[in-house]
Amino acid sequence: MAFVNSEFKLFLGGTGFSDNSSSEPPSRPAPPPVEVLASEVSSTVKCLLEAVNLDGLTLLKARVSTEEVLGVPDSDLVPGVYEGGLKLWEGSLDLVKALRSEIHKGELSLKGKKVLELGCGHGLPGIFACLEGATAVHFQDFNAEVLRCLTIPNVNANLTQTSQSTASKDTTPIFETEVRYFAGDWSQVHQCLPHEHNDVKDTDSNSGKNLVYEYNIILMAETIYAISAQQSLYKLIKKCMKRPGGVTYMAAKKHYFGVGGGTRQFLSMVKKDGVMDASLVAEVADDSSNVREVWKLSVKRGLKS
Repeated sequence: MAFVNSEFKLFLGGTGFSDNSSSEPPSRPAPPPVEVLASEVSSTVKCLLEAVNLDGLTLLKARVSTEEVLGVPDSDLVPGVYEGGLKLWEGSLDLVKALRSEIHKGELSLKGKKVLELGCGHGLPGIFACLEGATAVHFQDFNAEVLRCLTIPNVNANLTQTSQSTASKDTTPIFETEVRYFAGDWSQVHQCLPHEHNDVKDTDSNSGKNLVYEYNIILMAETIYAISAQQSLYKLIKKCMKRPGGVTYMAAKKHYFGVGGGTRQFLSMVKKDGVMDASLVAEVADDSSNVREVWKLSVKRGLKS
């Protein structure tokens, strides 16, 4: 199976370019955050399915046209318009493999957990969480169109395939996972995520109360490519992750040529903040792209808020 290479193609004013600089093009205002209902799945965009084998686990990958969905040419990024959600990035596959390994080693259980996948695209890590018995899996992407035309069809196809497979073996599949979809920029999408209030003051809340989201596990792959978005992503993680006991699994490249981000910049920010510990879960150096890594973030012991 072919993957996009490790350099991003940026589309600006009808011309794509890719270079090794760390400069980022100006972005457009983000669309307002919104929940996308599963019933809003596109009925007009053609969606082809391909099997992806992950060391014995077979998932489905949907393929759609960027031109058909968003009206832009084949491109990895269109800043402020399209953030690469229609591509299947290597990091999402690395993350699924790492989660399987963590489960086999007894370091992780997804059963009964509330999971949020950020920058989901195809949603393979979130789909894996569904298959592993998560109580709730919420998928987030920048584009509502990506959710309607790619994520929702791909989630439906994978869960349907698994149900049919287990039924043919006289096994009763039980999918009681609450699956929901949310579109929006990381600086705003928390406004439409399910939450509760407590009495702790929060300057970000109009009600004067803290918003508590309580996700046990946050999953994200290839989300830290742009330095300009790393702060809002990290703030969202801190806002949404359950304390204590919550964890975030992050799959990413060491360096993203052309846009300047990478694990080193992001982890430096995390270390400086002093709230979370980071531990390396897996490293992939297969000569097909630059080094890829999977990291686990958790709130430091003794810090609950």
